[in-house]
Amino acid sequence: MDKQLLAMLVCPLCHAKLDYDREAQELLCRFDGLAYPVRDGIPVMLEEEARQLSADEKLEKSS
Repeated sequence: MDKQLLAMLVCPLCHAKLDYDREAQELLCRFDGLAYPVRDGIPVMLEEEARQLSADEKLEKSS
């Protein structure tokens, strides 16, 4: 994912910085505990498309 785009993206719910999980192709909001999918290089920033992070995922450092 483009680093400039990633730097501009924030969580649509709380406006917190997102971490990018390259392997899972997801943008992670550790504050809200949500993982937004990245499909074909396009972030899907919809709450209904996000999955809940596990307790361990919320604590992990960004990659």
